Amino acid sequence: MVSWRVQIFSVANLRRLLIIGGSGIAITAAFSLLQSDLDGSTRFRKVLADNSDIHIQLNKRLSGQLPTRKDLIHSLKHDKFDILVIGGGATGAGVALDAQTRGLKTALVELDDFSSGTSSRSTKLIHGGVRYLQAAIFGLDIEQYRMVKEALFERANLIHCAPHLAYALPIMLPIYKLWQVPYYWLGIKAYDIVSGSRVLKKSYYISKNQALELFPMLKKESLVGALMYYDGQHNDARMNIAIILSAIRQGAKAINHVKVTKLLKNAEGMVCGAHVVDTLTNEEWDVQTKAVVNATGPFTDSIRLMADPDTTPICQPSAGVHIVLPGYYSPSSTGLLDPSTSDGRVIFFLPWQRMTVAGTTDAPVPLTFHPSPSDVDIEFILREIRNYLSKDVSVRRGDVMSAWSGLRPLVRDPNKNDTKSLARNHVIEVSKSGLVTIAGGKWTTYRHMAEETVDKVIEVANLQPLRKCVTAGLLIEGAHNWDPLLYIRLVQDYGLDEDVAQHLATTYGDKAFAVARMSKITGRRWPIIGDRLHSEFPYIEAEVNYAIKEYACTAVDVIARRLRLAFLNTYAAYEVLDKVVDIMGKELNWSATEKKKQLDMARTFLEVEMGQNAHEKSLSSVPISLTTEEMQAARERFKTLDKENKGHITLNDLRRHFQKHDTKIDESLLHELLNEVDLNKNGEIELNEFFQLYSGLKGGQIAQNRLARYLDEFEPMPVSVLRSGGGI
Repeated sequence: MVSWRVQIFSVANLRRLLIIGGSGIAITAAFSLLQSDLDGSTRFRKVLADNSDIHIQLNKRLSGQLPTRKDLIHSLKHDKFDILVIGGGATGAGVALDAQTRGLKTALVELDDFSSGTSSRSTKLIHGGVRYLQAAIFGLDIEQYRMVKEALFERANLIHCAPHLAYALPIMLPIYKLWQVPYYWLGIKAYDIVSGSRVLKKSYYISKNQALELFPMLKKESLVGALMYYDGQHNDARMNIAIILSAIRQGAKAINHVKVTKLLKNAEGMVCGAHVVDTLTNEEWDVQTKAVVNATGPFTDSIRLMADPDTTPICQPSAGVHIVLPGYYSPSSTGLLDPSTSDGRVIFFLPWQRMTVAGTTDAPVPLTFHPSPSDVDIEFILREIRNYLSKDVSVRRGDVMSAWSGLRPLVRDPNKNDTKSLARNHVIEVSKSGLVTIAGGKWTTYRHMAEETVDKVIEVANLQPLRKCVTAGLLIEGAHNWDPLLYIRLVQDYGLDEDVAQHLATTYGDKAFAVARMSKITGRRWPIIGDRLHSEFPYIEAEVNYAIKEYACTAVDVIARRLRLAFLNTYAAYEVLDKVVDIMGKELNWSATEKKKQLDMARTFLEVEMGQNAHEKSLSSVPISLTTEEMQAARERFKTLDKENKGHITLNDLRRHFQKHDTKIDESLLHELLNEVDLNKNGEIELNEFFQLYSGLKGGQIAQNRLARYLDEFEPMPVSVLRSGGGI
């Protein structure tokens, strides 16, 4: 007891107690200022009640077959629209759904695939913003408070509208200093209060022992206890696609892989359409419309410059890198928050799709269509994770199974005099030529951003909608007949594996039955249907066929957005590519040349955008750490491949070695096996590269290598490989 008092009443902690007391006063003052606000839960119930009749009417349109891409293009060529949306991310999809459900004839074009950019590369959270609330409390900033309150309303709405894709996730905030207990408790409780009755579940404090029982990998030393609070989590790309599909079912014409090359203007100089090109066929045409919305995220300025070549740029891209680790690194249903990293950032450590997502970073970067995670950022995240995990848990570079970089579209508000500071919220701008730009914001508030954007378009273009905004409470694709036990029907009625059925139910909602009906009989006792694409994941072949109905046009569209395999494990994604391309080729009548093109594009995507290149850079810096015995064994193996003593291994050497052991290896796979070890990229494997490969395997910088795995089947290597997770 004496030591506890000494700790509390030290000079440093007295200062901290003053901070805590001041924060309590700030909270009280902030809420007293805002007592007159309409309670969010009351507002949510009122919105649902007001929209119930029109929702019933709109939901009747959501059955039946989706139009084909060819049908959508025909409409885009020949119809005149009220609104053309440029950009198929979360915001653009939200604008299309909002406008179409108001009775406005809407088209949308996306340069790449739906959700191919920032919207698929998030932290996978739908949250109100604990940090914004902290700023609101300590700065008595009503604007920040209202941002949080709006985000919490939208969080509740998103979970209501897509319960198969969005759900509550408990997040642990471990506490290692006693004075932080009341400090963080006040902040988290304020988050509950602002949520009102929309709070997912109330936050609570747990003891050190309870925290370790829940999260055994947590660092024990100096741990005081932990706070548990709840936020939302979702499958971001699937959510984006579900919104797009909902808009299409309501009558919108949304098409991916269509590029805007020029904005059309009328005699008065006002934007009245766009010249577009189908990047898959190179076919070009004009789209006629009354208004154009620019919802291109980090590429906002490229469209603004089309409307006005003299405009001042407003967008500053910032990269957020995330990594994926094996699922055993986190409890299956609890996340972790590090509120203050070594450089002042926030790191999340979250279970997602039976894996673990960790991130993020935040740094200005040049604009690019192909953002790539750097090894520096990957190592930063790993270093911060190690600070919070037990010393008994060795987190290695080789545990990283995938990594990506998403570009945040941070914007300056051109409507304010202070154009140097970045906007804390989204910005809507109307150019002199009538182009409406929506930029900034975050995933959670996409619907609210879309509503405000359509309101502005109606005002600027003098459009005549049939009704007001009705997207609050509007169920999206897959949600209408979904329930948490839907997967059991899939198991019982169709004979699917349980994990496959759960995956289908939480990916497609009530459309999972359509995927099941497309599945072929396995010819085995169990499962009756549903041949897997990969033995370690619940994805099945029929999903590739269904992805085409969801407008997947390339192999990357499938492995990255319709399925999320590229984001979960790049090696597994590599391994299913041949099968994916074969299925797509049959459906889309691809030639052998097109199949090869698709394979090459997908492999490049995995290398550049999913962390493979960063892995190779890290491998090139691995120090040689083999014992004399291990080095001799590696040298002997090298000689068995380099029969002619050239000092390097070529494709012919590998081909001859596999033929000798009666092992059939596809020619493209041979190239991949060599390329993974060929750090100098000169088309051959040198002895030093061979040593680095086995040093990386031994030290855990890499977890597996396909060439080493094949060679070990013939003769195991006496190299003591440390535990690692099987990643890049």
